[in-house]
Amino acid sequence: QVQLMESGGGSVQAGGSLRLSCAVSGYTERTSCMAWFRQRPGPKGREAVAALSIGDGRTYYADSAKGRFAVSRDNAKNTLYLQIATLKPEDTGMYYCSADDRYARCYGLGVSADYVHWGHGTQVTVSS
Repeated sequence: QVQLMESGGGSVQAGGSLRLSCAVSGYTERTSCMAWFRQRPGPKGREAVAALSIGDGRTYYADSAKGRFAVSRDNAKNTLYLQIATLKPEDTGMYYCSADDRYARCYGLGVSADYVHWGHGTQVTVSS
C-alpha cells in the first residue's frame, strides 16, 4: 500500500507563490505515475493539473497550469512537489496528491479514475 500526505497549502495573495509537498511512504517500488489534482469550490470534480511519469521523467500539465506550475520529485526524500508561481484566485481549491502503479508510466494527465492512491489534500486559498 502507498501512503501520501500533502502539505504546504495556505492562504496567499494573488501574485504570490507556493510549494506543495507530498510525502510518499509504503510500498512505492511499483509507483509509475504521480499527479496533482485540484478540486475547486463547487460541484465540479477533481481536475488533474500536473503529472510526472516516474520512470522517464515526463511531465504533463493542464492548460491552466502551463507556465506557472512545475511538478518535480526528490527521490532521496520520497517527496513529490508542486511549485505554483504567480498565484491567481482561480487557483483556489483543495490540492490532492495521487499515485498509480498499474501501468508502466503516465499516459498524459489522466482523470481521477486513473489513480488508485490518494492523499487527503491541502487547501490553497488565493485572495485578490
